[in-house]
Amino acid sequence: MSENSTPVQTIEDRIQAAIAEAHAICDKLGSTSQECAVAWDVVEELQAEASHQKQIPQKTAFQKYCDANPEADECRIYDD
Repeated sequence: MSENSTPVQTIEDRIQAAIAEAHAICDKLGSTSQECAVAWDVVEELQAEASHQKQIPQKTAFQKYCDANPEADECRIYDD
């Protein structure tokens, strides 16, 4: 990684940052402001995305290997 690149943030990091930003906006502009509502909508969207990502099954290393090497003996599927 080069010195100018930013580190990759996890979805949890992004949620925490969005929550902090929402609190700051709402404290500054008021809890009934449009900007406050939008800031909390961003938090909600990020939380929904995090929930969605947890539902998607992740492939195992073996499944990734078989995807890349379908003809490998250990990846062959035999019908009975």
